[in-house]
Amino acid sequence: MSIEDVYSDLETAGVLAVLVVDDAADAVPLAEALLAGGVNAMELTLRTEAAMDSLVAIRQSVPGMKVGIGTILTPVQVEQVAAAGAAFGVSPGINPEVVKAARNCGLPFAPGIATPTDIETALSLGCRRLKFFPAAPSGGLPYLRSIAAPYNHLGLKYIPLGGVSMQNIAEYLGDPLIAAVGGSWLAPRNVVAAKDWTAIEANAKEARQAVDAVRGQVAS
Repeated sequence: MSIEDVYSDLETAGVLAVLVVDDAADAVPLAEALLAGGVNAMELTLRTEAAMDSLVAIRQSVPGMKVGIGTILTPVQVEQVAAAGAAFGVSPGINPEVVKAARNCGLPFAPGIATPTDIETALSLGCRRLKFFPAAPSGGLPYLRSIAAPYNHLGLKYIPLGGVSMQNIAEYLGDPLIAAVGGSWLAPRNVVAAKDWTAIEANAKEARQAVDAVRGQVAS
């Protein structure tokens, strides 16, 4: 699958579950719960030792889930993530060495941006899909519109994370700047640890309905 195909799939998904998994044994039922609710894209953050094993387990057992890795901070991690078969990679900020490593590995990659300087750095590295982080503390959608305006003619798309919720998901998704939104509210760490798959499926279903409602209106 090409990088553009991956980006297209993420945009179609509309919402990306951002997850911290402490026990790799939870990975498959977690992915199944999200998928049952209609969320078919997820980012496993490299904040725990279980992340890589979780990636492998989900790829093997839940083929309908597009699973990537976030909190990638070093070129070595890029290589490990690509070798494990991640669909995409994400970082909280923009480190040119990390982005170059992702490009060398053929790993679709969305670096984090929060300023015009970040956007221009991303452009210089060939990035066209950017993580807007932290979205809410930075000023949310009004702020993003302001800093993105000088670059709109270049076709950049953004994935906001940090403060996105069911309360503002429609606002974000209704803007043409937004490829997809990411959120930890779909499967909070404590809910995953409690193995409350029913609650996670319900959260996913609610998010899926919101995505379909907004994107359906935009399309029409």
